[in-house]
Amino acid sequence: MIPFLPTFSLLLLFVVNPANTNGHYDKILAHSRIRGRDQGPNVCALQQILGTKKKYFSTCRNWYQGAICGKKATVLYECCPGYMRMEGMRGCPAVMPIDHVYGTLGIVGATTTQRYSDVSKLREEIEGEGSFTYFAPSNEAWDNLDSVVTVNCARIIHGNQIATNGVVHVIDRVLTQIGNSIQDFVEAEDELSSFRAAAITSDILEALGREGHFTLFAPTNEAFERLPRGVLERIMGDKVASEALMKYHILNTLQCSEAIMGGAVFETLEGNTIEIGCDGDSITVNGIKMVNKKDIVTNNGVIHLIDQVLIPDSAKQVMELAGKQQSTFTDLVAQLGLASALKPNGEYTLLAPVNNAFSDDTLSMDQRLLKLILQNHILKVKVGLNELYNGQKLETMGGKHLRVFVYRTSVCIENSCMVRGSKLGRNGAIHIFREIIKPAEKSLHEKLRQDKRFSTFLSLLEAADLKEVLTQPGDWTLFVPTNDAFKGMTSEEKEFLMRDKNALQNIILYHLTPGVFIGKGFEPGVTNILKTTQGSKIFLKGANDTLLVNELKSKESDILTTNGVIHVVDKLLYPADIPVGNDRLLEILNKLIKHIQIKFVRGSTFKEIPMTVYTTKIITKVVEPKIKVIESSLHPIIKTEGPTKTKVKIEGEPEFRLIKEGETITEVVHGEPVIKKYTKIIDGVPVEITEKETREERIITGPEIKYTRISTGGGETEETLKKLLQEEVTKVTKFIEGGDDHLFEDEEIKRLLQGDTPVRKLQANKRVQGSRRRSREGHYQ
Repeated sequence: MIPFLPTFSLLLLFVVNPANTNGHYDKILAHSRIRGRDQGPNVCALQQILGTKKKYFSTCRNWYQGAICGKKATVLYECCPGYMRMEGMRGCPAVMPIDHVYGTLGIVGATTTQRYSDVSKLREEIEGEGSFTYFAPSNEAWDNLDSVVTVNCARIIHGNQIATNGVVHVIDRVLTQIGNSIQDFVEAEDELSSFRAAAITSDILEALGREGHFTLFAPTNEAFERLPRGVLERIMGDKVASEALMKYHILNTLQCSEAIMGGAVFETLEGNTIEIGCDGDSITVNGIKMVNKKDIVTNNGVIHLIDQVLIPDSAKQVMELAGKQQSTFTDLVAQLGLASALKPNGEYTLLAPVNNAFSDDTLSMDQRLLKLILQNHILKVKVGLNELYNGQKLETMGGKHLRVFVYRTSVCIENSCMVRGSKLGRNGAIHIFREIIKPAEKSLHEKLRQDKRFSTFLSLLEAADLKEVLTQPGDWTLFVPTNDAFKGMTSEEKEFLMRDKNALQNIILYHLTPGVFIGKGFEPGVTNILKTTQGSKIFLKGANDTLLVNELKSKESDILTTNGVIHVVDKLLYPADIPVGNDRLLEILNKLIKHIQIKFVRGSTFKEIPMTVYTTKIITKVVEPKIKVIESSLHPIIKTEGPTKTKVKIEGEPEFRLIKEGETITEVVHGEPVIKKYTKIIDGVPVEITEKETREERIITGPEIKYTRISTGGGETEETLKKLLQEEVTKVTKFIEGGDDHLFEDEEIKRLLQGDTPVRKLQANKRVQGSRRRSREGHYQ
């Protein structure tokens, strides 16, 4: 053993700047100093694993857990490095005497290293001039040394022991010379032949031979044999997937096992992260004990051998992204034949409900109906979480269009909101949902009409002329009182409410807010303030899976419709800031509303709410004018001996005028463009020339004029609608081929139709059939 000493002793000795090492080490000591300061000056708190001599400087996490890598630890108090106790005094008030490096080895108790340094002829050097850092194995480390030293990630036991000519760090194992790179080790290790082949295929092996500080979690041959049949072949046959697989096993930082005292997340070269922790003496990866052999040190990093292959999401097919909590969904997709439709070269998105979203009733459905439900949980495109936005519509494999609602802390699709766990795979994405997604089929009005619980509220709403709001397309949240909210109201009182349409509209519109707000999308315990269509505020809060509306519990929430969502309440809602000025109305409202004190200000009246606040009309009209084309001219008749060419020319153009009568706009087109024909001799000699007058009358189709008139509402601003319906004019296509045709350009049409404020959009298109006038009206929110 003695001839071995000079070689390894030199490895323990480094000529470095001690300050560089001390700075990092002092940061490690910070928490230990804080925990030990109650014991006196310069005292550090350490944690020692029960049943061992292993001591660790404390960290915040380990301190409160009272354990290190799952093993119970006791607290010890020792002098911080460089200090010593004095008899009769508290703490460690004295500074250790400073000696040269050789003498300091004796002071810190590394007597075996001191003796071997003497034997290996290092004593003279480390007693002399210079600046050295000595990593000195403890006496216990020498006792544990066997004939072959294969690891180098040594833990510092006592650091920053200052000497006159350097610094000494006591470590828990002996260091040996390192010459090989990670690539060299992988190429030489028979146990890694499968990994080596995969690394060569993906062009990663060469990168492991470069300079750097890498950590490689290298799967053994046994790990590759555990992969499901066909998975490895599929991945290795895909250049992108195979490269992702290999890079997912590599960190760009060096992580020795002794430095891992708790779970920490590290980014891999593939881009995603893995969690590295410890469980007793074993390293865990993503929470699983899989490391067979650790701390194989090379000149560019460290290797840990693992018994499982780590497959990143980016190398997985979309069905492989689902976890155990979505197994019911994936099992059903496979059983009903939908999995076979998800091709490896396609792109898909799975909207996967968690297992407990599938009730017994759902699972017992007719398989044809269940298949339709599942098809509406599969999108025909790959959509990541960061690609979703509020108001987006997504087409499913079943042909439905699902709406996306984005809130401050959640994303919902139709009635169901996401939970954490979205993933992006090789050919798709997966998002996890709390409930089965149910696409809406009926409008707000249809939902109210088919449920007898809402008959009283519906009759009041219709009496207030607000039915149209609930039937037209839009995005609304409606708070609907059940008939129980109107118990005790007489028919006379109901008629009184219906007669005061302005008051009734204010009351009903306080139950309506622009936008779709799903109760499950709200952050629990946080009050959300919404402005109603009436103008006052309404307060929503989620608590214990219940939606509170102005602190009233919603009896049922998140009833999705094609134009909004319904939340059911059992009380009539009323804005607390709006006073009532009529005694009879106050009496009726006090009879129905007990949860607030309604203000009374005699003579006050409700403000009139313009119709444009809650409805939007877009009236589009298309007018196709007829143009009379007359040819009347004298022209020569030329008889030739040879071919001729006839050219056609239009002279004159129709005139456009706009006449506004109330809500109607009429376009008048008149004028008589003339078509002239000219005959030109191409080749040949004229033999006879005569003059003849001809007159021909034809009706042809002129340019179609389309305009849109907008009335705003539903919470939209005029500016918003302008963006939706920007002025746009398309070119008029030629309506006579050949000759020097005259075309109406964009600017000409704009000039003809200028000056009418309600006109927002103009289009001119070609019609190929005869003249006709057509009018179309549509109402949109």
